[in-house]
Amino acid sequence: MIDEKNQVERQASRPKSLERIVEEQIEESLEEYKRSDKALFLSAVTAGLDLGFSLLVIGVLYTMFSAKLSLETLQVVLAFAYPIGFIFVILGRSALFTEHTTLAVLPVLSGKESVGGLARLWAIIYGGNLLGGYVIGGFIALMGPKMGLVTKHALEKIALHLVEYEGWVILGSAILAGWLMGLVSWLATSSKETISRIVVVILVTAVIGLGGLHHSIVGSAEVFAGLLVSEKITVVHYLSTQIWATIGNIIGGVFFVSILKFQVAQN
Repeated sequence: MIDEKNQVERQASRPKSLERIVEEQIEESLEEYKRSDKALFLSAVTAGLDLGFSLLVIGVLYTMFSAKLSLETLQVVLAFAYPIGFIFVILGRSALFTEHTTLAVLPVLSGKESVGGLARLWAIIYGGNLLGGYVIGGFIALMGPKMGLVTKHALEKIALHLVEYEGWVILGSAILAGWLMGLVSWLATSSKETISRIVVVILVTAVIGLGGLHHSIVGSAEVFAGLLVSEKITVVHYLSTQIWATIGNIIGGVFFVSILKFQVAQN
């Protein structure tokens, strides 16, 4: 009896195999496919709202320290504020588009879901994420300056950092961000404890923040907030940045994580 217990404990302490991680991600994603459109959309809106706290904390810190710290030091400080919203979303099990660019593809690759089902899932989650981001981004742009939490200048600078690049640069940046978000999904599934998942989320998303990479959902809220407070940012800026960022995130999550990891597991 004791030997059996020890054997179970040893098995539980072993790292998960690649095949097991793929199986768990497929099972988890299939549950999302089974959810009603309404439930999926509400979960996605919640994720968009929660991610807005990354924008809020970054804006507050920029307002507080932009005149006191060097640009390099400020960038590091803001990078480690970036994961806040992602921690809320991933531990809260809300539906995030850049997480499902990886997860939702696996059932299609395994033949358990169709491309049409994938398109439905992506469309609902993406739309819900954007709506949630608009709400929280608009709230921060309206109330942040009035409450003295964040200045309009801070929101403008955050947004300008995302829209000032050419389309192909945004695409490349977004591919890296999508790749990293795919790794967050992958590593979070392989982690057994909540603390381990938090560490994974912080480390990987902080890299996105440190590099100033383009995330289609957080970036949408950031540019939308900037659009509301600054004449330097236009609707054209928003749409161009959003389109390139979305395409890049999909490429990074689908190809560099889902397809490659799935093929490795299959072989």
